[in-house]
Amino acid sequence: MLTVMEDKKKEGRYERIYKQLSELVLKSQNTEARMATIIAVLHHKMEYYFWTGFYLIDEGKMTVSMYQGPVACQILEKDKGVCWAAFNQQETIVVEDVHQFPGHIACDSRSNSEVVVPFKNKSGEIIGVLDIDSKDKASFSEVDARWLEKILELVWK
Repeated sequence: MLTVMEDKKKEGRYERIYKQLSELVLKSQNTEARMATIIAVLHHKMEYYFWTGFYLIDEGKMTVSMYQGPVACQILEKDKGVCWAAFNQQETIVVEDVHQFPGHIACDSRSNSEVVVPFKNKSGEIIGVLDIDSKDKASFSEVDARWLEKILELVWK
């Protein structure tokens, strides 16, 4: 079992990832290419990430988009779980133990903690979320939340 990464180590890792992604995503103006690149880099550079992906609003439904990790729920039940909570509250949510989160949607029972970041379009409207799960409890902190918010801004630069 992996141990939770210390915030100081996370800061350094995210700094390097942000620099790498800044260079990579600017090679394409394609939004989906940028999103896919962000997912791939994050998923493979952060060893405590178990599932990394986007859920986007499609005809009022939160539908899985690009991701890395095990098979995901295709559509999330409306207004239930961490992803909808982050979308509805319009803020990043860090959950130390998903099994304690009211209405948690268990797409994979191996997930134990989660961070969900609202994903906005160029106009600032929330169009979905970045959802990241870990097999370990308490994997995510405010360091993850802050850096992931910053990384998502690269999609529209």
